[in-house]
Formats: sequence, C-alpha cells, structure tokens
Amino acid sequence: QVQLVESGGGLVQAGGSLRLSCAASGRTFSNHAMAWFRQAPGKEREFATGINCSGSRIYYADFVKGRLTISIDNAKNTVYLQMKSLKPEDTAVYYCAAGSLGVATTKSLYDYWGQGTQVTVSS
Repeated sequence: QVQLVESGGGLVQAGGSLRLSCAASGRTFSNHAMAWFRQAPGKEREFATGINCSGSRIYYADFVKGRLTISIDNAKNTVYLQMKSLKPEDTAVYYCAAGSLGVATTKSLYDYWGQGTQVTVSS
C-alpha cells in the first residue's frame, strides 16, 4: 500500500509560481510511475504531467506549454510539481497519483491517489 500526501497549494496571483510536493509513504514507490492530475470545478480530472520510476521519461499535457515541471527525489520518496506563469484557468485541485503500469494519461490506470491540494490563481 502506498499513501500519497500533497502539499504546497494555495492562492497565487496570475503570473506567479507555486511548487507542489507529493510525499509517499508505506510501500516504496520506486517502481511506480508518478503523475499529477488536476480537476477544475465542474470538469473532469485531467492529466497534467507524469514521470516514470527512473525519472528518465517525462510526459506533459499540451496545455502545460513549458509552465509545469515535474521532478522526483527517490531518496525522499517525493515528487514535485513546479508551476510558473500561472493563469486563472490553472485553478483546480491538483492530485498526485502512482501507478505500476508506467506513465499514462488515463486516470483509471493509477493505483494510488493523494487527497489533492487546492491551487487558486487570481486574476
């Protein structure tokens, strides 16, 4: 079993930056791909970015356009999401996920989820 706990969300002005963290505990997640999804009010949860267990492959959704960077620190069992040039449309709950089948854009392919952290971008 893997437990994921996100942190780092908050309120930021448009153009600002935030760094989200996702700390994993329990069973090691070194053999899991990690991803960040987000869900805006009234919308489906969507894939933002993912990284394979070794950190050698990273995938980004089209909307990211260089504004989000995922990284992983296996020694700390933590995955990060650095966000910059934030826009009001980035307002959402951001979820960390872990999956044993590799990086995927489909949320059903992930085994474990965090509780989410709210990011609100004001205009």
